Amino acid sequence: MRTNSRSVRGSAARQRGISFIGLVFVAAVLGCLGVVVAQVIPTLIEWQAIDKAANKAKEGTTVPEIRAIFDRAQAIDDFKSVSGRDLEIKKVGDKVVVGYAYEREIPLFGPAYLTLKYKGESR
Repeated sequence: MRTNSRSVRGSAARQRGISFIGLVFVAAVLGCLGVVVAQVIPTLIEWQAIDKAANKAKEGTTVPEIRAIFDRAQAIDDFKSVSGRDLEIKKVGDKVVVGYAYEREIPLFGPAYLTLKYKGESR
């Protein structure tokens, strides 16, 4: 039984795929991206807690009461980025709107940082 050497070489030339170097490069890029995402997720969870506290605080009637409600929610949910005195409280029509804005910096490498700016208000 004799195999045709041309057909073996021809099928090897038609094969598609990723080389080992390409695989290592893709794995490195995905690894770096995964590390950044793992550092961003806690800031998103903190933002959700702050948003929930702002929505709870709008139930107050006076500015000191709104700040106190927010500070109690801050103590329960344990976030540090925004406190009651950082809130922007205004009245739109007959509704109280509680606004907030803050930044978080995530160190990447060397002098490089990822800056996330969060801003929101009660609904």
